[in-house]
Order: sequence, then C-alpha cells, then structure tokens
Amino acid sequence: MKRYFPILSWAPSYGRATFEADLVAAVIVTIMLIPQSLAYALLAGLPAEVGLYASIAPLVVYTVFGTSRALAVGPVAVASLMTAAAVGEIAAKGTPEYLGAAIALAFLSGLMLLAMGVMRLGFIASFLSHPVISGFISASGILIAASQIKHLLGVSASGKTLPEILGSLWHNIGGINPFTLIIGIAATAFLFWSRKGLKPVLQNLGLSARLAGLLVRAAPVVAVFLTIAVTWLFGLEGRGVHVVGEVPRGLPVPALPPLDLGLWASLALPALLISIVGYVETISVAQTLAAKRRQRIDPDQELVALGGANLAASFSGGFPVTGGFARSVVNFDAGAETPAAGAFTAIGMALATLLLTPALYYLPQATLAATIITAVLSLVDLRAIGHTWAYSKGDAAAMVATIVVTLVSGVETGISAGVGLSILLHLWRSSRPHYAVLGQVPGTEHFRNIRRHRGIEVPEVLSIRVDESLWFPNARFLEDTIYGHVAADPAIRHVVLNCPAINFIDASALEALEAVNAQLKDSGVKLHLSEVKGPVMDHLVRSDLITHLGGQVYLTHFDALSALAPARTRETLELPRCETAR
Repeated sequence: MKRYFPILSWAPSYGRATFEADLVAAVIVTIMLIPQSLAYALLAGLPAEVGLYASIAPLVVYTVFGTSRALAVGPVAVASLMTAAAVGEIAAKGTPEYLGAAIALAFLSGLMLLAMGVMRLGFIASFLSHPVISGFISASGILIAASQIKHLLGVSASGKTLPEILGSLWHNIGGINPFTLIIGIAATAFLFWSRKGLKPVLQNLGLSARLAGLLVRAAPVVAVFLTIAVTWLFGLEGRGVHVVGEVPRGLPVPALPPLDLGLWASLALPALLISIVGYVETISVAQTLAAKRRQRIDPDQELVALGGANLAASFSGGFPVTGGFARSVVNFDAGAETPAAGAFTAIGMALATLLLTPALYYLPQATLAATIITAVLSLVDLRAIGHTWAYSKGDAAAMVATIVVTLVSGVETGISAGVGLSILLHLWRSSRPHYAVLGQVPGTEHFRNIRRHRGIEVPEVLSIRVDESLWFPNARFLEDTIYGHVAADPAIRHVVLNCPAINFIDASALEALEAVNAQLKDSGVKLHLSEVKGPVMDHLVRSDLITHLGGQVYLTHFDALSALAPARTRETLELPRCETAR
C-alpha cells in the first residue's frame, strides 16, 4: 500500500515539529502562489479565479500520491503557454467553450499521465534530451515575456509566434496608456531589483540571511498590494488601466469536464505534449531536491501523482498543472519536510479564494504581467547554446532548432521539431558508430586503439572493436567497415571482433554478422569474437551464427591473439611496458 499511497510512509510518524516546519513553508509558498496563480491563469487566457482553483485540489491529491517531500504542484508558465496555444485553436478567448476546452485539456493530460504511471513508463522522460528541453524552455520564456509586453504598455496585441506578437505590438504602439506604462515599468523594475537588492537591505535592518531570503520571495505580493492601492486611490481604472476586475468569491464546485469526443480528439496531441513536458520538468525538480536530502523519488509513482493532480484540476474547474521549479525551491528552502506542506498550501489558497478575492478587483494586469516576465526570464538561458556547441555540435543544433522553430512556429511545433531532430541525430550517430583497430600495448595484455596508443598489430589478424550496440541502423556500416579493411590488406587471415561495448545485437545486425562470416569464409578469412557479454552470448547461442562461425569465441582479446599469433603476442608481451597515448 505504501508503494501506491506514499502518504502511508510518512504520515504515521508525523509529529509537531514536522507540522510546524510544513506550516511555515506552506505560508510562504501560499504568499508566492497567489499572484502567480492569477498571472498564469491570465497567461493561459482564462479568468483569474481559474488559477486559484487550479491551486487547491491538485495540491491535496499530490500530497496523497506524490513521493517528493518538497515538490510544489500548481500552475506554471510553460504549461500555461501551451494551454493557451492548444485551446486557442479550438475556441475564442473569454468564451465558455474556451474554459471548457482548458478543463478538458487538464482531464486528458491527467488520464495520459495516470495511464503512463500504471504502465510504469517513467523512462519516457529520457526521450526528451536536455538540450531540447533547455531550448524549448528558453524559447517559451521569450514567447511568454513578449506576450506580456502588451499588458505593460496597455495596448491590444495578439499572436502565437514571436514575429506575430512583435508585429502586432508595433502596429498598436500608438495606443500606449501612460498610467499603465508607469505601473508596469515600476512593478517590473521593483521585482527585478528585489531578486538581488532587497536581501541586503533586509539584512542591514537586522534580519537573518535565511529570513531575508524567504521574504524576498514575497516581493510579488508587495507589488500586488502597492499597485492595488495606487489604482484604487487615484481611480486609474477610469483612466484606461486594465484591472483584473471582479473575481468570484467561493470555492470551485466539483463538476465533470466536457464529455465531447471530438473535442478530446482535437486536444489529444497537445495534452500528450503538455503531459510529457510537464513530467520532465516535475521529475527534474523533484530529483534535484530529493538528492540534497538523500531521499528517493519514484518516477513511475510521480506519473500517477501528477496525473491525479491534473484530474483533480479538471474536476475543480482548473487547467493543466505540474511541478514548479521556483515554488519547489522556495518550499524546500522554507523547510518543508513532507508533502503535507502542499496540503496546507491548498488550505491557504482556499482561504484566499474565500476571503481575498474582493480585494483583487483593482489589481492591474500590468502587475501580473510584470510578475510573469520576471519569473520566466530567469528560465531563458541562451548561453547554454555556446556551452553545448563546444561539447556537441549535434546537440547544439537540436537546441537552436528547437528555439527557432518554437519562436517562429509556436510551442507545439517547436517541441515536436526538437524531439524529431534529437531522434534523427541519435539514429545518425548510431548508424556510424565509433570503431577502433586494436593493437597490443607493449609489455601488457591490453589492446588499445592504434590511433591513440602505441599498439603493435599482427599483420595477419585484424582486431576491431565497435563501441556501440549492433542494430539495424549500423548493421550495414559494420559490414562495410570489415569488408573495407579486409579488401585493403590481402595478408589478413583472421578478423577478431572485440565486443565489450556491445550490449545488444538485434535481428538485422545478426543477419549482417552471418553475412560477414559467410563472405569471409569464402575469402579464406575466419571471423572470431572476443569478450562477448553474457546476455549477448545467451542470444547468439540460439542463432546459426555460432554454429557456422568460421573461428572461435574467446573470453578475452588477449586469449584470441595468443591462439591466433602466439609468437608475436608473446614477443610484444616481453617488450618494455609503454602505454603513452599519442
């Protein structure tokens, strides 16, 4: 039961000290989450209260099913942007159909995540490479920030891609509202300054470094209160400053999501992309924080927990949620000991929904835009392109392609292009694996790449090592490589395939090896294998290759050369030891 309900592993030992730590963390995260939930709902094109609804039930469900002690689940910027992109294709913003589609998107995402968790598909996160995810998040951050400029300027603008957004902004640049611009610039400047400048000020006032750091996280709330007060006192709503307006008071009424198969079919692909991207972000944050406390995360159970959280969001009128990096770090730093901190945060959000919504009427949308911009620009890391390029040009190309396509064509096309390019790069690399012709290192029984070490070859023996599992993309490459070396050197009488790096041989590669064996036989050359791993050998003994193998299978490569060229191998072994790499 603890495996399926992780709450049972920590609830029995839950004590007062743990309760106090979780409660303090929950208060701090609640203060941070209130403006974020409102902002991310508007980013998704939804009424502000939907962000509050998405920050209550999902947190309770994660408390029961989640395995991370510090992860904070709720609305996040990237998922909100993807929601707006997906739902905007189906319904007009501000309509009941738009809200229904967002709720259905959360429902489908929850079902997919839950199904993947039940089938234990946590490994699916490995199919999104880090460069692709990094590029996608950076591009999404740029798109999100660009989409919020209109709120800072007080103009109307639209668009789903960067060129469309910038073009729309330029077209409407003449309609800037000066009061909105002042509020937007002031809020943005304050929030950026508070990240580095507020903490030293608080410390100079006598606060501890830890407390000052936690209070810095509450800076968005200060911006919210100040701009509400200014807007109300000076009647700025009547001067063209767009405000949040009336936010319904009260808890969400549980209801089923729209049961429309046509709508579900339209949202299936976006729901899958949101599920995978959200899960990758969630599991990365959860594992990072768990490692700091030497705790364990179950990736498959996290799928179940995240799926349950999204189902809860759909039943309570919310939109897709996932684990947020910034909130989780704050939760961790604030001392959260168990997932109960999330449940306490949900209580805080419920109280805010019941008691604080009337005070949000005069909240300028420019303030929420400033909150979003300062949050997402921290996700943009274009310097990673240079670091990745220096290490792997292929991965850097995938990152750049993801960024460019996301900015030019939208989030769904961008992430799809990044994943597709990553898979193509992997197949291309696998189709041309690294291989080495081996020579014996003087004075040792070791064999190394003759291009890197001073290895001594045996003229009549070709020793070759392939540093990749053998499967259909590289089967022909293996054949061509062996045939090329044998054709180029008539003295070769033996080919020894060194196999320590081969973990798997599929049916296509097996056929290629059988063809190589047969053609070498016809040429008077014998094929031998050395250092074959046990699981690989278990499969080979059930094939015709071993039965018709022209040569032998040797335990070590030294054994093979000792049998095929004993005199030369012994002479090399007696030479002065030399392993200097070239």
